[in-house]
Amino acid sequence: MGTPDTESAAVGSGAVRDFEAHLYIGTSSWLTCHVPFKKTDIGSSITSLPSGIPGRYWVATEQDIAGGCLTVLRDNIFWPDDELSSGAPPPDAFQAFDRIAEGVPAGSGKLIFTPWLNGERTPVENHLVRGGFFNQSLNTTRAHLIRAVFEGVAYNTRWMHQHVERFVKKRFDAINFVGGGAKSSLWCQIHADVLNRRIRQVKDSGLANVRGAAFIALVALGYITFDDIPERVEITKTYDPNPDNRKIYDELFAEFLNIYKNNKRAYARLNAMAR
Repeated sequence: MGTPDTESAAVGSGAVRDFEAHLYIGTSSWLTCHVPFKKTDIGSSITSLPSGIPGRYWVATEQDIAGGCLTVLRDNIFWPDDELSSGAPPPDAFQAFDRIAEGVPAGSGKLIFTPWLNGERTPVENHLVRGGFFNQSLNTTRAHLIRAVFEGVAYNTRWMHQHVERFVKKRFDAINFVGGGAKSSLWCQIHADVLNRRIRQVKDSGLANVRGAAFIALVALGYITFDDIPERVEITKTYDPNPDNRKIYDELFAEFLNIYKNNKRAYARLNAMAR
């Protein structure tokens, strides 16, 4: 039988031992680890499902739109196909976003982006909630908008991260980062700062799924064991939290949660007929 994408990525991330976490950011995102038990938390939409590793489980989570927020920023805001367009986006648009956002201080001038462009799944199952920029001022530039998107996705990750650690009753001291989002050194550092955890940038992060499928095949053929996998996954760089950014990110994360709490009824009224 084949192995689904999440189970493959969990192996390809190199985080194969129980309670070793990995974060994936592609169009959507998840934060997971392998666990030795079956468990479900309906309140936070987290469960554990059979893993690609026999006799083990992995923690199933999902945030609906993550890296996809940058695609929307590129295609719908900066380079839309309309009469004001300056042409097609440059091939290095995402790298340009990195460079521009690096010039903005942590916190984006207290501009907060919520990435719920298609509702949310973990830790709230709410298909009516929507995204947006909050606390925009006359001083807000498009550089602030870009960095706020990077940070908003990280706030969303922290929201999920808190519930996953509570679910497994363990602290993740380090998190392997895979997917296209892990190619961004800026996003690695922002996640380290926002989560207050060490982030390990996996080499060839976009190949985690196919690498995991290959590892599973190698184990089945008897060439390696699952215990051999961590040493075969190279870490490009390790990012430690910057203590100078702790205060601003704690403040803005608290307000990020307040934005959801204070606006979920309005979202429900506005989007009740959305689906």
